[in-house]
Amino acid sequence: MKVLIQRVTNANVVVEEKEVSQIGKGYLLLVGIEKDDNKAMAEYLAKKTANLRIFEDENGKMNLSIIDIGGQILAVSQFTLAGNTSCGNRPGFDTAEKPELAKPLYEYFVECLKSYGIEVKCGIFQADMKVGLVNDGPVTFMLERK
Repeated sequence: MKVLIQRVTNANVVVEEKEVSQIGKGYLLLVGIEKDDNKAMAEYLAKKTANLRIFEDENGKMNLSIIDIGGQILAVSQFTLAGNTSCGNRPGFDTAEKPELAKPLYEYFVECLKSYGIEVKCGIFQADMKVGLVNDGPVTFMLERK
């Protein structure tokens, strides 16, 4: 399971020319579910995401979590994070989980995030989404759990 965290001042998702989600200061999460991923991985990554201290304190040090600042999360499913680009020029997606198995795990991950008291909004699973964001910093981290 992979979670790409982007610290943002704002982010939104548009589907079929209609905005379906938007947040202010917080995280845009791109979430990739791979074969053999499980609830324990989702729980671990949700806890790590909630407690990761990547917002600046009064001294300009990355010392505050999203919980500390009262930030929001926009979680977007993204199967292409499971893409393998090591061979040739066309990505392979053999490690990506089937949508019918990935969706419940993605939704479980979102519920785990909410259990930390964080406001979480989502994109639409399997939709053709247009994701807009203002990356703050830019600050971007990849979390993985195998």
